[in-house]
Amino acid sequence: MFSSLRGRFAIITLVVAVSVWQLYTQGLKEGLDLQGGMHLVLEVDDPEGTLTADARADAIDRAERIIRTRVDELGVEEPLIQKVGRDRLIVELAGVQDESRAKNILDQAAFLEFKLVLPTTEIEPSFSRIDRAIVASLTPEELKALGERAAPAPTGNRSVEDLLFAGGDSSTAADTAAARQRADSTTAATDSAAAGATGRPLTGLLAAGDVLGSYFVTAGDVETVQKFLALPEVLRAMPRDVALAFETKPVGVGAMLYRRLYVLEKEAFMTGDALQNATAGRDPQFNQSQVQFELNRAGGRRFSDFTAQHVNDYLAIVLDNEVMSAPVIQDRIGASGVINMGASPLDEARDLALVLRAGALPFKLQLVEERTVGPSLGQDSVDQAKVAGVVGLGLVVAIMIGYYHMAGVLSIIALAVYTLLVLGGLAGFGATLTLPGIAGIILSMGMAVDANVLIFERIREEMAAGRSNRTAMEEGFRHALSAIVDSNLSTLITAMVLFQIGTGPIRGFAVTLAVGVVASFFSAIFVTRTLFVVYLSRRPASDPISI
Repeated sequence: MFSSLRGRFAIITLVVAVSVWQLYTQGLKEGLDLQGGMHLVLEVDDPEGTLTADARADAIDRAERIIRTRVDELGVEEPLIQKVGRDRLIVELAGVQDESRAKNILDQAAFLEFKLVLPTTEIEPSFSRIDRAIVASLTPEELKALGERAAPAPTGNRSVEDLLFAGGDSSTAADTAAARQRADSTTAATDSAAAGATGRPLTGLLAAGDVLGSYFVTAGDVETVQKFLALPEVLRAMPRDVALAFETKPVGVGAMLYRRLYVLEKEAFMTGDALQNATAGRDPQFNQSQVQFELNRAGGRRFSDFTAQHVNDYLAIVLDNEVMSAPVIQDRIGASGVINMGASPLDEARDLALVLRAGALPFKLQLVEERTVGPSLGQDSVDQAKVAGVVGLGLVVAIMIGYYHMAGVLSIIALAVYTLLVLGGLAGFGATLTLPGIAGIILSMGMAVDANVLIFERIREEMAAGRSNRTAMEEGFRHALSAIVDSNLSTLITAMVLFQIGTGPIRGFAVTLAVGVVASFFSAIFVTRTLFVVYLSRRPASDPISI
């Protein structure tokens, strides 16, 4: 196939088509220095000051390794992750497609816990104390604005509080919502009922949940409830061993959207440091998203003992104080388990698996600063770089054609093929184009031209020795091959070493250089030779080669 022109052109056409397709569908991503990105500052969350300076420094060292792994798996190219002082990390993410998703994954990645879901009776006796603490912390304007939503029904009607605390767990969400709407409409009509709302700002926003140990909160009230639960007065009024946490995903009931608020044990029986692996997939029976996880030996024993004691109870998988899932413990679970995510998209399961797989820290990281970083080069510098590139390429074209004549034209055609291969290869690998990457392209382009120079000079030597056109061409390529292979192979090894031990921009340079070396070898040896065969086949054997 390689010996026939038709086979050679088929291979070239196929390779070029694949490169163009990759470039068209994937595109080239620009790095932080060309298009900007996100700048995040993270630090260890130690509000009680229990960590010493050495412990915080050790925690940041561990966090740097884990965050670097997580960012690499996230697919954010050319990241900059570095320590600042002894207790902070700077993370710069270049070319992110979805900034909120990247920030959420980094933010979520801090702390994974497994907690037991408690019955609502564990928190109900404290609700009156919590409501009073909230009332004491709110301004009169805030109380007035909250009154109509949190107002109880007048005497004689069954209130939301009755539904909550008199067997509320058995109520359906639709009945609860309807009762709440009736209560709201009734209390909005009477000033006295609105005034009474100030007595129960939190419990007035809760409805009986559909899962044991949970409440429903309408989507519009979630932010208000979160604000209440974050108040220092509320934290002091909470039971010592109980915590409240929202589930990540909303639940639709009729025309309303709710979020479940779970009652949990405050202390987790196990954290994410026992996790070894996690993979996303779909349940083969119901085709729903799920995450399968594996624990280490000690974690597996602890998980097995705990689940054996709590069969038929709910187990909450909590990621940064948000419940990702709360499955029922149906039997003893050993060193592996499954997080069912229901109808959630598979991408969300992949995000969760990514967080679990990259490892969980035994402490929490908090985001202390976030800002958008603009291109460091500026638009003027980018435009000037484009002009410089066009001028440099024009000089290469002029020199090659002026010095090697028709052979120079063939090398320029091969160089155009090389450019498509490099850009398509970078797009296929999902590489980000940065200044070091551009330097790698320019360097490999020089190597591509240099390979053609070696071939052409060898052809000239063969012609000077009296060889025929076809023989001179064949011998020129054959004798130049060893030098081209040696130079390309040594450069490729260097690129592999840089990629293995380098980080950030160094890896970007290594990837670009490696792709360029492979493309330059293919264009010089295969494409240029094919063009030469076509050129010679259309000329009389007695005519000299224009070289």
